[in-house]
Amino acid sequence: MTPTLLILAAGMGSRYGGLKQLDPMGPHGETIMDYSVRFAWESGFGKVVFVIRRSMEEDFKQHILPRYADKITVAYVFQELDLLPEGFTVNPERKKPYGTAHAILVARDAIHEPFTVINADDFYGRQAFKVMADFLLNSAPTVPPTYSMVGYRLDKTLSRNGTVSRGVCRTNEQGFLTDIVENHKIGYTDKGIENIEEGLYNHFTGDEPVSMNFWGFTPGFFDALQEQFVEFMKANQDNITAEYPIPNVIATLMARDEARVKVLPCDAEWFGVTYKEDRPYVVEKLAQLKI
Repeated sequence: MTPTLLILAAGMGSRYGGLKQLDPMGPHGETIMDYSVRFAWESGFGKVVFVIRRSMEEDFKQHILPRYADKITVAYVFQELDLLPEGFTVNPERKKPYGTAHAILVARDAIHEPFTVINADDFYGRQAFKVMADFLLNSAPTVPPTYSMVGYRLDKTLSRNGTVSRGVCRTNEQGFLTDIVENHKIGYTDKGIENIEEGLYNHFTGDEPVSMNFWGFTPGFFDALQEQFVEFMKANQDNITAEYPIPNVIATLMARDEARVKVLPCDAEWFGVTYKEDRPYVVEKLAQLKI
Protein backbone atom coordinates (compact mmCIF):
# COMPACT_ATOMS: atom_id res chain seq x y z
CA MET A 1 0.00 0.00 0.00
CA THR A 2 1.55 3.28 -1.11
CA PRO A 3 1.61 6.14 1.41
CA THR A 4 -0.31 9.40 1.10
CA LEU A 5 1.02 12.94 1.34
CA LEU A 6 -1.13 15.31 3.41
CA ILE A 7 -0.39 18.99 2.74
CA LEU A 8 -1.56 21.57 5.27
CA ALA A 9 -2.50 24.54 3.08
CA ALA A 10 -5.21 26.34 5.04
CA GLY A 11 -2.97 28.82 6.90
CA MET A 12 -3.31 32.54 6.41
CA GLY A 13 0.37 33.47 6.21
CA SER A 14 -0.09 36.42 8.57
CA ARG A 15 3.61 37.25 8.97
CA TYR A 16 4.22 36.85 5.24
CA GLY A 17 1.33 39.09 4.26
CA GLY A 18 -0.58 36.86 1.85
CA LEU A 19 -1.34 33.36 0.66
CA LYS A 20 2.11 31.81 0.35
CA GLN A 21 0.57 28.53 -0.78
CA LEU A 22 -0.44 29.97 -4.16
CA ASP A 23 2.56 32.24 -4.71
CA PRO A 24 4.56 31.18 -7.83
CA MET A 25 8.24 31.07 -6.89
CA GLY A 26 9.86 28.57 -9.24
CA PRO A 27 11.45 29.49 -12.61
CA HIS A 28 8.36 28.24 -14.47
CA GLY A 29 5.75 29.56 -12.06
CA GLU A 30 5.89 26.62 -9.66
CA THR A 31 4.62 26.98 -6.12
CA ILE A 32 6.55 25.39 -3.28
CA MET A 33 3.77 22.79 -3.14
CA ASP A 34 4.58 21.77 -6.72
CA TYR A 35 8.03 20.67 -5.64
CA SER A 36 6.67 18.76 -2.64
CA VAL A 37 4.17 16.86 -4.77
CA ARG A 38 6.80 16.06 -7.38
CA PHE A 39 9.30 14.78 -4.83
CA ALA A 40 6.53 12.73 -3.20
CA TRP A 41 5.45 10.88 -6.34
CA GLU A 42 9.09 10.31 -7.31
CA SER A 43 9.61 8.72 -3.88
CA GLY A 44 6.64 6.35 -4.09
CA PHE A 45 3.66 8.24 -2.66
CA GLY A 46 0.42 7.33 -4.41
CA LYS A 47 -1.93 10.12 -3.35
CA VAL A 48 -1.88 13.72 -2.17
CA VAL A 49 -4.58 15.29 0.01
CA PHE A 50 -4.71 19.06 0.53
CA VAL A 51 -6.22 20.71 3.60
CA ILE A 52 -7.65 24.07 2.50
CA ARG A 53 -10.33 26.57 3.46
CA ARG A 54 -13.60 26.70 1.55
CA SER A 55 -12.73 30.21 0.36
CA MET A 56 -9.67 28.80 -1.43
CA GLU A 57 -11.51 26.04 -3.29
CA GLU A 58 -11.94 27.76 -6.66
CA ASP A 59 -8.29 28.84 -6.82
CA PHE A 60 -7.21 25.28 -6.05
CA LYS A 61 -9.56 23.74 -8.60
CA GLN A 62 -8.49 26.14 -11.34
CA HIS A 63 -4.80 26.69 -10.72
CA ILE A 64 -3.38 23.93 -8.52
CA LEU A 65 -5.14 20.59 -8.95
CA PRO A 66 -4.82 20.40 -12.76
CA ARG A 67 -1.04 20.36 -12.38
CA TYR A 68 -1.13 16.93 -10.75
CA ALA A 69 -4.10 15.14 -12.32
CA ASP A 70 -2.01 13.00 -14.68
CA LYS A 71 0.68 12.16 -12.12
CA ILE A 72 -0.90 11.30 -8.76
CA THR A 73 -4.32 10.83 -7.18
CA VAL A 74 -5.48 14.14 -5.73
CA ALA A 75 -8.12 15.03 -3.13
CA TYR A 76 -8.82 17.94 -0.82
CA VAL A 77 -10.65 18.53 2.45
CA PHE A 78 -11.69 21.65 4.33
CA GLN A 79 -10.49 22.96 7.68
CA GLU A 80 -13.13 25.25 9.14
CA LEU A 81 -14.18 26.36 12.59
CA ASP A 82 -17.40 24.36 12.54
CA LEU A 83 -15.73 20.97 12.09
CA LEU A 84 -15.99 19.89 15.71
CA PRO A 85 -16.75 16.69 17.63
CA GLU A 86 -20.40 15.99 18.37
CA GLY A 87 -21.70 18.01 21.28
CA PHE A 88 -19.45 21.05 20.74
CA THR A 89 -20.24 24.36 19.09
CA VAL A 90 -18.06 27.19 17.82
CA ASN A 91 -17.40 30.04 20.22
CA PRO A 92 -18.77 33.03 18.26
CA GLU A 93 -15.74 35.11 19.21
CA ARG A 94 -13.23 32.68 17.69
CA LYS A 95 -11.75 33.71 14.34
CA LYS A 96 -9.16 31.06 13.40
CA PRO A 97 -9.21 27.24 13.18
CA TYR A 98 -7.70 25.14 15.91
CA GLY A 99 -4.18 24.38 14.67
CA THR A 100 -2.20 21.73 12.86
CA ALA A 101 -3.53 18.65 14.66
CA HIS A 102 -7.08 19.76 13.88
CA ALA A 103 -6.01 20.17 10.24
CA ILE A 104 -4.90 16.54 10.16
CA LEU A 105 -8.09 15.36 11.83
CA VAL A 106 -10.33 16.85 9.14
CA ALA A 107 -8.65 14.51 6.61
CA ARG A 108 -9.74 11.40 8.48
CA ASP A 109 -12.26 10.21 5.88
CA ALA A 110 -9.85 10.81 2.99
CA ILE A 111 -6.89 8.74 4.26
CA HIS A 112 -6.84 5.02 5.05
CA GLU A 113 -3.16 4.21 4.60
CA PRO A 114 0.16 5.32 6.12
CA PHE A 115 0.66 9.01 5.49
CA THR A 116 3.01 11.91 5.97
CA VAL A 117 2.16 15.50 6.90
CA ILE A 118 3.91 18.65 5.67
CA ASN A 119 3.30 22.39 5.47
CA ALA A 120 2.33 23.82 2.09
CA ASP A 121 4.73 26.76 2.27
CA ASP A 122 7.92 24.91 3.26
CA PHE A 123 10.52 23.47 0.89
CA TYR A 124 11.73 20.20 2.39
CA GLY A 125 14.09 18.82 -0.24
CA ARG A 126 13.94 15.60 -2.25
CA GLN A 127 15.89 13.56 0.31
CA ALA A 128 13.30 14.12 3.03
CA PHE A 129 10.53 12.54 0.96
CA LYS A 130 12.73 9.58 0.07
CA VAL A 131 13.68 9.00 3.71
CA MET A 132 10.06 9.18 4.83
CA ALA A 133 8.72 6.99 2.01
CA ASP A 134 11.29 4.28 2.76
CA PHE A 135 10.29 4.30 6.42
CA LEU A 136 6.54 4.15 5.76
CA LEU A 137 6.85 1.45 3.10
CA ASN A 138 9.16 -0.80 5.10
CA SER A 139 7.94 -0.47 8.69
CA ALA A 140 6.04 -3.34 10.28
CA PRO A 141 3.17 -2.63 12.70
CA THR A 142 4.25 -2.24 16.33
CA VAL A 143 2.56 -1.95 19.72
CA PRO A 144 2.49 0.84 20.68
CA PRO A 145 2.52 2.31 17.17
CA THR A 146 5.74 3.77 15.79
CA TYR A 147 5.42 7.13 14.09
CA SER A 148 8.21 9.08 12.43
CA MET A 149 9.56 12.57 11.97
CA VAL A 150 12.20 13.98 9.64
CA GLY A 151 14.90 15.65 11.72
CA TYR A 152 16.67 18.52 9.98
CA ARG A 153 19.93 20.14 11.04
CA LEU A 154 19.13 23.41 12.80
CA ASP A 155 21.63 25.41 10.75
CA LYS A 156 19.87 24.36 7.52
CA THR A 157 16.52 25.79 8.62
CA LEU A 158 17.25 29.37 9.71
CA SER A 159 16.25 32.68 8.13
CA ARG A 160 18.65 35.55 7.50
CA ASN A 161 15.76 38.00 7.88
CA GLY A 162 14.76 37.49 11.48
CA THR A 163 14.39 35.01 14.30
CA VAL A 164 12.32 31.86 13.97
CA SER A 165 10.65 29.29 16.21
CA ARG A 166 12.21 25.85 16.16
CA GLY A 167 11.44 22.67 18.03
CA VAL A 168 14.82 21.23 19.00
CA CYS A 169 14.60 17.44 19.32
CA ARG A 170 16.26 15.14 21.78
CA THR A 171 16.56 11.43 21.09
CA ASN A 172 17.66 8.26 22.86
CA GLU A 173 20.42 5.91 21.69
CA GLN A 174 18.01 4.11 19.37
CA GLY A 175 17.07 7.32 17.60
CA PHE A 176 13.60 7.62 19.12
CA LEU A 177 12.31 11.02 20.14
CA THR A 178 12.36 11.77 23.87
CA ASP A 179 11.14 15.36 23.73
CA ILE A 180 10.96 18.56 21.68
CA VAL A 181 12.05 21.83 23.27
CA GLU A 182 10.38 24.83 21.66
CA ASN A 183 12.67 27.81 21.12
CA HIS A 184 10.79 30.83 19.84
CA LYS A 185 13.52 33.30 18.87
CA ILE A 186 16.40 31.38 17.30
CA GLY A 187 18.61 33.35 14.95
CA TYR A 188 22.10 34.42 14.04
CA THR A 189 23.94 36.71 16.44
CA ASP A 190 27.55 37.86 16.64
CA LYS A 191 28.09 34.82 18.88
CA GLY A 192 26.66 32.29 16.43
CA ILE A 193 23.23 30.66 16.60
CA GLU A 194 21.27 31.56 19.72
CA ASN A 195 17.79 31.63 21.15
CA ILE A 196 17.36 35.25 22.23
CA GLU A 197 14.08 34.99 24.12
CA GLU A 198 13.97 37.16 27.18
CA GLY A 199 15.84 35.42 29.95
CA LEU A 200 17.12 32.71 27.58
CA TYR A 201 20.42 32.90 25.71
CA ASN A 202 20.88 29.34 24.61
CA HIS A 203 23.76 28.71 22.23
CA PHE A 204 23.51 26.08 19.50
CA THR A 205 26.14 24.38 17.36
CA GLY A 206 23.79 24.15 14.38
CA ASP A 207 23.78 20.38 14.00
CA GLU A 208 20.94 19.82 16.49
CA PRO A 209 17.97 17.97 14.93
CA VAL A 210 14.83 20.09 14.66
CA SER A 211 11.26 19.35 13.73
CA MET A 212 9.96 21.13 10.63
CA ASN A 213 6.50 19.59 10.77
CA PHE A 214 7.35 16.62 8.52
CA TRP A 215 5.61 13.70 10.24
CA GLY A 216 4.78 10.12 9.33
CA PHE A 217 1.75 8.31 10.76
CA THR A 218 -0.38 5.20 10.47
CA PRO A 219 -4.17 5.53 10.04
CA GLY A 220 -4.71 4.70 13.71
CA PHE A 221 -3.34 8.15 14.52
CA PHE A 222 -6.74 9.61 13.66
CA ASP A 223 -8.32 7.84 16.63
CA ALA A 224 -5.74 9.39 18.96
CA LEU A 225 -6.34 12.80 17.40
CA GLN A 226 -10.08 12.53 17.89
CA GLU A 227 -9.75 11.47 21.52
CA GLN A 228 -7.36 14.27 22.37
CA PHE A 229 -9.36 16.85 20.43
CA VAL A 230 -12.38 16.12 22.60
CA GLU A 231 -10.17 16.67 25.66
CA PHE A 232 -8.86 19.89 24.12
CA MET A 233 -12.35 21.22 23.42
CA LYS A 234 -13.55 20.45 26.94
CA ALA A 235 -10.61 22.41 28.38
CA ASN A 236 -10.65 25.30 25.90
CA GLN A 237 -14.26 25.95 24.95
CA ASP A 238 -13.97 29.53 26.22
CA ASN A 239 -10.39 30.13 25.07
CA ILE A 240 -10.78 31.76 21.65
CA THR A 241 -7.06 31.64 20.78
CA ALA A 242 -6.10 28.16 22.01
CA GLU A 243 -4.60 25.88 19.37
CA TYR A 244 -4.34 22.11 19.02
CA PRO A 245 -0.87 21.53 17.50
CA ILE A 246 0.77 18.27 16.43
CA PRO A 247 3.68 18.37 18.95
CA ASN A 248 1.23 18.53 21.86
CA VAL A 249 -0.54 15.41 20.64
CA ILE A 250 2.75 13.58 20.17
CA ALA A 251 4.00 14.60 23.61
CA THR A 252 0.82 13.34 25.24
CA LEU A 253 0.97 10.00 23.42
CA MET A 254 4.60 9.52 24.37
CA ALA A 255 3.91 10.41 28.00
CA ARG A 256 1.15 7.82 28.08
CA ASP A 257 3.36 5.20 26.36
CA GLU A 258 0.80 5.07 23.57
CA ALA A 259 3.27 5.82 20.75
CA ARG A 260 6.92 6.33 19.97
CA VAL A 261 8.50 8.45 17.26
CA LYS A 262 11.52 7.55 15.16
CA VAL A 263 13.59 10.59 14.17
CA LEU A 264 14.81 10.19 10.58
CA PRO A 265 18.07 12.14 10.07
CA CYS A 266 18.11 14.31 6.97
CA ASP A 267 20.84 16.52 5.52
CA ALA A 268 18.56 18.32 3.08
CA GLU A 269 18.33 22.08 3.21
CA TRP A 270 14.96 23.37 4.37
CA PHE A 271 13.79 26.80 3.43
CA GLY A 272 10.53 28.66 3.68
CA VAL A 273 8.98 32.07 3.45
CA THR A 274 8.31 33.06 7.03
CA TYR A 275 8.87 36.71 6.10
CA LYS A 276 8.20 38.57 2.87
CA GLU A 277 11.92 39.32 2.76
CA ASP A 278 12.61 35.58 2.48
CA ARG A 279 10.99 35.38 -0.94
CA PRO A 280 13.96 36.52 -3.11
CA TYR A 281 16.20 33.96 -1.42
CA VAL A 282 13.67 31.18 -2.01
CA VAL A 283 13.23 32.19 -5.66
CA GLU A 284 17.01 32.10 -6.11
CA LYS A 285 17.34 28.69 -4.48
CA LEU A 286 14.55 27.21 -6.59
CA ALA A 287 16.12 28.58 -9.77
CA GLN A 288 19.31 26.66 -8.92
CA LEU A 289 17.55 23.32 -8.55
CA LYS A 290 18.14 20.64 -11.13
CA ILE A 291 14.97 18.57 -11.35
